[in-house]
Amino acid sequence: MGGGDRVRVVVVDDHPVFREGVVRALTSSGQVEVVGEAGDGRSALAMVEELRPDVVLLDHSLPELGGQAVAHAIVRDGLPSRVLFLSAHAESSVVYQALEAGAAGYLSKESRREQIVDAVVACAEGRNVVPPDVAAGLVSEIRLRSRRDAPVLTPREREILELIAAGRSLPDIAKHLTLGLTTVKTHAQHLYEKLGVSDRAAAVAEAMRRGLIE
Repeated sequence: MGGGDRVRVVVVDDHPVFREGVVRALTSSGQVEVVGEAGDGRSALAMVEELRPDVVLLDHSLPELGGQAVAHAIVRDGLPSRVLFLSAHAESSVVYQALEAGAAGYLSKESRREQIVDAVVACAEGRNVVPPDVAAGLVSEIRLRSRRDAPVLTPREREILELIAAGRSLPDIAKHLTLGLTTVKTHAQHLYEKLGVSDRAAAVAEAMRRGLIE
């Protein structure tokens, strides 16, 4: 999008009255040109492939092909359009999945017209848009998934992980726990495998990322 150019948008929603209201709000802003409208996911994807808009303003629940599947296809096929969800579903799990599918932003249908216009422009400029009320739930969802994805460590592996995080060497840990060095190395190796890393520093970083240690 060049400086001064209007943002080219395709609006996708299966409720005609709501879609018309959004189109009217975007067009009246003077910053946006609505180049296409669609009421289902399959038509939307075909339209995006043909028109290559800057932004696709997309509902989550759509007939034929769901919004998340449309977003995934746009990213998978390398289309230049950025996806901004405008949905009645603002549950943190739904937002997380939409962003994971490649969306650049997520708005609630309760958003004000000015918020929608600003978000469309921001997406076209390469920014990501997640309003504070949506972001708060998203942070909780990320933490929840991080704990859910955490590997199951044995009590000994967890003890060794905490000592590694405290800066102790494996020989030190062996002395501290009155274990043989070979035994400690074996526990450490199992720990690395569960975390998908190959050394102590990476193990600590990954364990912190997954919420296994503070």
